[in-house]
Amino acid sequence: MERLVDLDPQLLHDAILLAIAVFVLFLLMSYLLFNPVRKMLEDRKNKIKGDIDSAIADKKDAAAIKAEYEEKLKDVDKEAEEILSEARKKALNNEARIVEQAREEAARIIQHANEEAELEKKRVLDEMKQEMISIASMMAGKVVAASIDTTIQDTLVEETLKEIGDRTWQS
Repeated sequence: MERLVDLDPQLLHDAILLAIAVFVLFLLMSYLLFNPVRKMLEDRKNKIKGDIDSAIADKKDAAAIKAEYEEKLKDVDKEAEEILSEARKKALNNEARIVEQAREEAARIIQHANEEAELEKKRVLDEMKQEMISIASMMAGKVVAASIDTTIQDTLVEETLKEIGDRTWQS
């Protein structure tokens, strides 16, 4: 019976050549295919790691910016409150100033009215005195007509003025 697989020198030679050829093909394929694929995978791995690191850094930056904006928003609320407070103070100051000006204007108007009333009072008193003088002159004319001398006339005018008095004409 012959063997299916004969270990003769030809088989050993073919097996050794096949092993060497497979090894050479492995080295050749490793150099031509595996190393570029490994390099590409390594580059991709580094790129992904870089992207992840960049994303983590961006996330930290975004968190810092978010915190900064939230702080600014709090400051904006405070600043808005300060601006409103300042506006309220200015409005109160303006209100006080306007009220004070109105009071001063009212006081000036009242004083002016009082001065005008006083002037009118003096004018009326002067008119009354003129009227009294004219009445006294008429009386004096009648008295002169009745032959009274000037001393009697002056006495009569003075007595008439005293009788009428300032209070009677001022009320």
